[in-house]
Amino acid sequence: MTNILIAFLISFGVAGVLCPFVMKLLKKLHASQTILHYVEAHESKQGTPTMGGIIFILTAIISSIFILKNDITLAVITLASMLGFGILGFLDDFIKVKYKQNMGLRAYQKIIGQVGLALLIAFFAYYSSLVGTSIIVPFTNLTLDLGFMYIPFCVFVFLAITNSVNLLDGLDGLAGGVSFVYLIGFMGLIALHLTLQTGQSPNFITEQNNLVLITACMLGGLLVFLVLNGHPACVFMGDTGSLALGGFIAGLAIFSRLILYVPIIGLIYVLTALSDIIQVLHYKRTKKRIFLMAPLHHHFEKKGMHENKIVIVYIVITILLVSITTLLVYFALGV
Repeated sequence: MTNILIAFLISFGVAGVLCPFVMKLLKKLHASQTILHYVEAHESKQGTPTMGGIIFILTAIISSIFILKNDITLAVITLASMLGFGILGFLDDFIKVKYKQNMGLRAYQKIIGQVGLALLIAFFAYYSSLVGTSIIVPFTNLTLDLGFMYIPFCVFVFLAITNSVNLLDGLDGLAGGVSFVYLIGFMGLIALHLTLQTGQSPNFITEQNNLVLITACMLGGLLVFLVLNGHPACVFMGDTGSLALGGFIAGLAIFSRLILYVPIIGLIYVLTALSDIIQVLHYKRTKKRIFLMAPLHHHFEKKGMHENKIVIVYIVITILLVSITTLLVYFALGV
């Protein structure tokens, strides 16, 4: 617990130091957000600096250098996953900023990049003695061996999570706030399940503990970012931040083998993605919309809810999901 607190405080300090430099750089580069013309409520946000996700990306990497010592393979690959998806998001943001429009990389270009990164991590996990092809069944200490199907499953997990976080990043503090609570919960789940891994080798235990520590490092950077990203936002995380955050969350899920907990405590991610998919499929079939606007948080905006209220409701729902799930795991596993 002490190491987790130290990791969090170090990352919080690193983020505090980085913030003014990153903000100054973004303004100097005129890295401002172009707002979609059909989101009328966000017209006032035109020109707000974007790519602010650089703050928590750099924070997580720098603070981890101070914290991590031995058996750091899974932690390093998780950070590499975050960085890889962050670079993909940066390319998307850079094109938007350079050409002053909201169309960055083409959809197929993003998918190719995401699938390529996901395949690299999936094959690593498949052949790694630290991960393997088994995933933990929620609320039990049982595992499910997926065999070769593990690789396409991993790719699906990465695509689903990264794009869900990306879609959720539509209101001030929304993706960052929900992810902050989610990561606290997921960190707790790793720790709870780790108490029952008595038959595992010492280096496996250390590897898992290091996943907890880098999550604490991410939380420190994310908290500082949220200070700037709360309504009215001084900076947006951009695709740089949302894809990096999604890459981190997906990597954490894969390497902890707790993938099946993601749709439980990350229900907000699921509903956000599903609302967008349902809207698109239904519109293509009927030329009619189910929601006033997708993803779901924009539907609530169109219904007259203030974005602050939507953000608070989403965060409160995530807090409840995390709390209930953690308690159920605690009692189910007899920790």
